[in-house]
Amino acid sequence: MKCTYLVIMEKILRVQPNVKKLYLLIRAPDNNSADERFTREVMMSELFNVIREKMGSGNLNSLVEEKVFAISGDISYENFGIRNSKLREEMHKEIDVIINSAAVTNFYERYDIAMNVNVVGAINVLKFAKSCTKLKMLLHVSTAYVCGKAIGILPEKPFDMGETLSENTYLDIDVERVVIANKLKELETLNATPKEVTIAMKELGMQRARLHGWPNIYSFTKAMGEMLLGHLKENLHIVIIRPTIITSTYKEPFPGWIEGVRTVDSFIVAYGKGVLKFYYGDPDSKLDVIPGDMVVNSIVAAVIAHENQYSEDIVIYHISSSSRDGPLKNSDIMSSTFHYFTKNPWANKDGKIVKVEAPLRPFSSIDSFRKHISTHYLPLLKMLKFVNIVSCHFFDKTYKNMERKMNTAIRLSQLYEPYVFFYGSFDNVNTEKLRLRMMEINMGEVLNFDPRCIKWEDYLMNTHIPGVVKYLF
Repeated sequence: MKCTYLVIMEKILRVQPNVKKLYLLIRAPDNNSADERFTREVMMSELFNVIREKMGSGNLNSLVEEKVFAISGDISYENFGIRNSKLREEMHKEIDVIINSAAVTNFYERYDIAMNVNVVGAINVLKFAKSCTKLKMLLHVSTAYVCGKAIGILPEKPFDMGETLSENTYLDIDVERVVIANKLKELETLNATPKEVTIAMKELGMQRARLHGWPNIYSFTKAMGEMLLGHLKENLHIVIIRPTIITSTYKEPFPGWIEGVRTVDSFIVAYGKGVLKFYYGDPDSKLDVIPGDMVVNSIVAAVIAHENQYSEDIVIYHISSSSRDGPLKNSDIMSSTFHYFTKNPWANKDGKIVKVEAPLRPFSSIDSFRKHISTHYLPLLKMLKFVNIVSCHFFDKTYKNMERKMNTAIRLSQLYEPYVFFYGSFDNVNTEKLRLRMMEINMGEVLNFDPRCIKWEDYLMNTHIPGVVKYLF
């Protein structure tokens, strides 16, 4: 969750420059590479323009040099792969709060890779935390969608070890790791190409996720990570933040900053570029989104609230918007996207304006969705493929563009089906208590994470979609 850690760091440095020290774990082969990546992705990021203007470039550089320590490492390895024993000992003695926002967030990632980061990585962070003598808490960033595609109110409660979202299965994480190892051995025996291995491991992950009731590899492995934290925590104080779909910043450090394509943004980008004209989803179902700066504010608030408040039980916060009055719906964002690109059409790399003629057309049943594709796209695509072959690939570009559009529509419909047919709402009793606690200590405005203040149409039209266009197109 690269965008999360950047916004967290910017927030801390801007509102609490007296912080003693920040260790920042960066995936890189060595510390020099970590420093280079830190300079490129952090110090040169537009995200830090506000604090840079406030302090001046020189003062900001001095502050970062004094407070922030970029460490080369990877949570997939024990001790994060930090070989310098002196550095490890220093970290064990000094760290009092750990925030783990590292994750593989791709819904359709290789099962082995997602397992290594989201599950094994969570264990490694926990082991490291237990070695920190001054540690007050471990804050783990998960996702609200570990709850799966459910109806009704989804409680802020931790998973029991082995619990699944399917009635007839038990989840043994050791078995899952054996399944992965056996599949990799099988593929090696078959001399599978790297591409074949990738496809096979992605499909294996989807099969295992669906077997146990989760819609994708991301939510499945994040749920396993949560289970292990609860099972192995012993007397460690753990807080879990479960945000829903993270969108661009609402206000801080400025509106509209975003990094990385999220669930909603895939539709916005594909539609704005003229690649997508219809989608599989219920226009009346809830679309639970939350701005990135509100997620970060909730993280900082939780650290403040729990720094000196030990709890034997894991405390979970749903950072969401579906429980508020007038929640955002699929139709709202599709309508806003249409109006935005009608007024501000996108120009492709050739300078040609992409005109949008109508909002994305919804299909609420999979049968109608497939029928539309088979009726309007498959016959034309087959004919174009034949013409392309007999004309010595003269229509290669046209054929590939049409094939890409069709494949994009199918892929998005498969991956995001649980999110565009979502009828639940995330319980936020704990989150409301956290908000009240921040108000009691006069931090409610500085650490605002209340989605009730958001006017969705204004936010979409003037903040989020312009941010998507600026940072992702």
